[in-house]
Amino acid sequence: MAKRERVMRMSVEQPLWRALTAYRVLTMLYAVGLFATAYDEFVRPWVAVAYYAVLCGWTLATLPRVANAARCTKRFLAADLTIAVTGILLTTVADAHERVQAGGPTLPSIWTAGSVLAFAIKGGWRWAALASSLVAVANLVERGSPARDTVHNVILVCIASVAIGYVVEVARASERTLARALEIEAATRERERLARDIHDSVLQVLAMVQRRGAVIGGEAAELGRMAGEQEIALRTLVSGGLVPVSRVSEDAAEGALVRAVEEEPEPGGPVDLRALLAPYAGAMVSLAEPGAPVPLTPVAAREVAAAVGAALDNVRRHAGEDARAWILVEDEPDEVIVTVRDDGPGIPEGRLVQAEGEGRLGVALSIRGRLRDLGGSAELISVPGQGTEVELKVPKDVDTRGKAEQR
Repeated sequence: MAKRERVMRMSVEQPLWRALTAYRVLTMLYAVGLFATAYDEFVRPWVAVAYYAVLCGWTLATLPRVANAARCTKRFLAADLTIAVTGILLTTVADAHERVQAGGPTLPSIWTAGSVLAFAIKGGWRWAALASSLVAVANLVERGSPARDTVHNVILVCIASVAIGYVVEVARASERTLARALEIEAATRERERLARDIHDSVLQVLAMVQRRGAVIGGEAAELGRMAGEQEIALRTLVSGGLVPVSRVSEDAAEGALVRAVEEEPEPGGPVDLRALLAPYAGAMVSLAEPGAPVPLTPVAAREVAAAVGAALDNVRRHAGEDARAWILVEDEPDEVIVTVRDDGPGIPEGRLVQAEGEGRLGVALSIRGRLRDLGGSAELISVPGQGTEVELKVPKDVDTRGKAEQR
């Protein structure tokens, strides 16, 4: 089946940039509105008009700069803060001294906070502390004395910007951690898929060669011995974990990136599960199925059929060639249930755990692993002397990549 690389982008930071863009435009309009309502009170209104012309042009022209962290460069931040500080200091030139002493708004007003917040989102709380400190100094110089309302506003801006900067740093660290966790999960699923394929093909062939070689004897016995050694080595590799392809997590400007290789969806519509299970029926295996088709996606149908095949292989291997087996297919409204039962001696208690420890992962990977990846389940019931029953359940709402849709 074809593979493709899927890239998932996660970003808690990006919505903050979008909010900052809107904030800068709205506060620009607010600052201009304040000036327009108090125009007659300014002693040098032409200074304010010139400043607002620069402020409006700068704000609108630099909207793309605050779209993400990559475009919001240090040079832009420095220029942006310079315009904010300059506007604060020009307030004493353009406005009346009485209004300044009475606590009147500065020329940029609350637009200044947007400049400080840009520092916080870009560089974290340390950058925010630096920018808010410069704004605090400019406000104190403009007022001439540390009045209560000025100190209050300065502290408020400082605390808010530092808090947002700290939250951004925590969010970035969380994104990297989550990206790494998702990559580990994707690598584990890929490893288990490969392990199932190896178990269903190579390991079984090696085990058969070992058994036949021991029976035939002579040179075939030596060949069987070598096949047995390779089987043990391969089982150790499978149980220990195949080395996955490197998937590097990137803390990019627009968030952490997660790259995972996954299977391309197969073309075509649903597949009748009965058609894939029919070849298993024979003299020692009975198949009971509904009279109507049992549709599943190609991936789900193939995986369920492979799990049934693995269960029948276990019957022949552990119960003997003379053991009988029965396959029952049930088509429920929300799920498909396939039951494989045999009349063998059953599985001794603790044998499955011991098998996993020895690297024999037929039940863990070829059966349970397949159904888990489909969003289903596999239950194994065995009573010594009364045979074994494997019940496979797979939901019908399985997407084309073989994973159950989230409800």
